[in-house]
Amino acid sequence: MFDQLSDRLEGAIKKLRGLGKITESNVTEAVRDVRLALLEADVELTVAKAFVEAVKIRAMGDEVLKAVSPGQQIIKIFHDELCALLGGDEAPLTLAPPGYILVCGLNGAGKTTTCAKLARRLKKEGQRPVLVALDLYRPAAIQQLKVLADEIEVPIYLPEPGEKDVLKTAKRSVEWLKTQNATVVIFDTAGRQEIDEDLIAELKRVAVFLQPGETLLVADAATGQQSVSVATHFHEAIGITGLILTKLDGDARGGAALSMRAVTGQPIKFIGVGEKLDQLDLFVPKRLADRILGMGDVVGLVEKASEAIDEKDAMKMMERMSSGSFDFNDFLAQMKFMRKLGPLEGILSMMPGMKAMKDLKVDDNKMKRTEAIVFSMTPEERKKPDLINSKRRQRIAKGSGTQVSDVNQLLDGVNGMRKMFKGNSGMAGMMKAMMKGGGGGLPGMPGGMGGKMPNLPGMGGLGGLLGGGMPDMSQLEGMFGGKGAAGGGGAPRLPGAKKPKKFRRF
Repeated sequence: MFDQLSDRLEGAIKKLRGLGKITESNVTEAVRDVRLALLEADVELTVAKAFVEAVKIRAMGDEVLKAVSPGQQIIKIFHDELCALLGGDEAPLTLAPPGYILVCGLNGAGKTTTCAKLARRLKKEGQRPVLVALDLYRPAAIQQLKVLADEIEVPIYLPEPGEKDVLKTAKRSVEWLKTQNATVVIFDTAGRQEIDEDLIAELKRVAVFLQPGETLLVADAATGQQSVSVATHFHEAIGITGLILTKLDGDARGGAALSMRAVTGQPIKFIGVGEKLDQLDLFVPKRLADRILGMGDVVGLVEKASEAIDEKDAMKMMERMSSGSFDFNDFLAQMKFMRKLGPLEGILSMMPGMKAMKDLKVDDNKMKRTEAIVFSMTPEERKKPDLINSKRRQRIAKGSGTQVSDVNQLLDGVNGMRKMFKGNSGMAGMMKAMMKGGGGGLPGMPGGMGGKMPNLPGMGGLGGLLGGGMPDMSQLEGMFGGKGAAGGGGAPRLPGAKKPKKFRRF
């Protein structure tokens, strides 16, 4: 997500970062590079022009020219202007009774799935959502919404078989809603392959009848400029109140996200970052600006981890790790935890200073083979890895369809983790201190944030992102087929920010 834009912006900013004095010449050169980066990222032309002009005016102002560290001050300007471009503050949903949310968009944008994602998210927040199927044209649209509603255990209104009158269906659904104790109602409307008059006229009739508190447009971020055009047309026709961008995880450019807020004047409220029903994130401009500038998204990472982690299990895991009792049962638990968090490269992208690791890839097949090796062990062997001698290694390799060298590699990695925690009194002491609590934050995060790298329990054996230390990537590559890039300049720091802790190699 935003990889291309982030790389180009980093290159432009790097020219200014270390300068002790800023001149109009080097600002003009950097701004020209930024403009090209924005256009290549598919940002709308007028939006790109306005952004670079705002940056240039501020960069040549007294706040930079008289600053002690003008390069760092310019980074702050880029950050501020990105936040402003993306909408400033997050825009919460308007859920005043009756809490109607009308969801519209073209076919293929992921509208029906997004309705279910939104219902799931609102349910977790304590709301009582229901779904209403108003897409009477697309084959299997109603059945798709019903399957998703059943999966997230949310009530759904289904139209009469063969019904083609959308307004009549909407009126019947409102009568049905009187029998429900709902606080939020999400209406999934029909789409088309492209905008046409029939689609707009139908949406207008439904919107006039329902008078929804929110009219949300679901747009495919990967279509770039086309999605901006779609948003403009829908807004002019029915007056949307917000946007949901989908498929943002597959769009390295990200121009749509930067353009749509400026072009429509309406806030982006959510972003889809994957196909799973839990992969709908609240859109927070500051966090996205942080990620584009390579500063990570610690808050987002903590929120993601807090959903995946069972606190009691995490505390038990930390106790075992701090005492050096880590075994293969714990290893399997960590693999399960990692799968809940999502791809490792996605996790790394949310951590400050991790742009150097952007090329890290984890081979899913390698992970499956690693898991097969563990499942080929007896319960006793999983609990006591020291029992696994040469003969047992041969049996495990044969049972898992792997080589003895693969088994040896896995055992070396896990034994290395056990020895590290058992022999390193500082590491053990730190983890015990974390378990006692240091500010009521997520387990493994002393004092909440504290400007430190997040210590996510359950990640020790899968790369050891514990205690602010970075694992030896050669070990990770051997166990999971990952390949990591070395070096890199890390993320830029805003003025006043603490210097990030250097990574230690295990």
